[in-house]
Amino acid sequence: MHVYLDNAATTILDPTVLDAMMPFFKEHFGNPSSIHTHGREAKSAIEKARKTVASLLNTSPSEIFFTSGGTEADNTAITSSIKAFNIKHAITSPIEHHAVLHTLEHLETEGKIQLHYVKLNEKGEINYEDLEHLLHNHSFCFVSLMHGNNEIGNLSDIERIGELCRKYGAIYHSDTVQTAGHFPHDLQKLKVDFIVGSAHKFHGPKGVGFLYINGDRKINPLIYGGAQERNMRGGTENIYGIVGLAKALELAYQNMTYHKDHISILKAHMINSLKAEIPGVDFNGACADPENSLYTVLSVSLPPSDMNEMLLFNLDINKISASAGSACASGTDAGSHVLNAIKADPERGHIRFSFSKYNTIEEIEYTVKKLSNFYK
Repeated sequence: MHVYLDNAATTILDPTVLDAMMPFFKEHFGNPSSIHTHGREAKSAIEKARKTVASLLNTSPSEIFFTSGGTEADNTAITSSIKAFNIKHAITSPIEHHAVLHTLEHLETEGKIQLHYVKLNEKGEINYEDLEHLLHNHSFCFVSLMHGNNEIGNLSDIERIGELCRKYGAIYHSDTVQTAGHFPHDLQKLKVDFIVGSAHKFHGPKGVGFLYINGDRKINPLIYGGAQERNMRGGTENIYGIVGLAKALELAYQNMTYHKDHISILKAHMINSLKAEIPGVDFNGACADPENSLYTVLSVSLPPSDMNEMLLFNLDINKISASAGSACASGTDAGSHVLNAIKADPERGHIRFSFSKYNTIEEIEYTVKKLSNFYK
């Protein structure tokens, strides 16, 4: 048995998505900027995909732009907004994805903005009173607070943040990479200016994502070089990736409740089994709270042990794939900035398991058995 429990890093491509993509590798290979038949076929496929994504998010196709992924989408929303609107203050949290934090920190280093961090409690949950205080003191600022944390699974109240931003005239961007395709986003109701998605987080292909830009916000491109994406992103479009993204999102919405129920059972079973098998086990952030966390993520805090230094290696030997934090930070020695921000005990072992529709109870039981053997 080989168990894959690193779905917050990437998910396996759904076979139905691959089927939808294949014609655009072979028959419909034209450049969508070309005016001949091959080009028009490709352009038509992109616009059909755009309409699909817009319909699922309950917004206009004119507000959906395709990108190379979540990182580019985040960078575009942040950098282009701050430049276009001459924004001087930005608010974020210390547990955002590096696509957000590094971008904002770079802009602060360049002297473009002053960056403010909202207070968090010991679980990494947002202090909304402090957020309102920051908004009150810094008018017309840029707010970037993620919907679901990729390491500890915390969910923010995206509706509440949106209401506060509207109240104080702030621009609101939310990194929704971990929740797109797993939670519904009704953009007619959400008071948000930018959200993003990355196809490979919901069983689509790598290298393609989307950016929603509220029609009331006019920004300039991050990438110049062509008139593609209605002059918002230069470069020949990733046609098969865009088609795959739309199909993957469509499948995710069609079966969202079923998949949520299935994955929630797996997560609850792992929590209960770990508690029964490993004395002193704990969970980081709010991930063990089903009402306030991603049902796809479980961040486990293990008792101090000599085994902790080789935890991922030993799991890998036992054919279990998991993560010790954000996969985007693999190979670094600094440790997880998210775990550091919530003051997680460095003497304990920390590992993130993340689930998908393809995981089974048998895989969870196998994983718990192998993990618990390390602590006996």
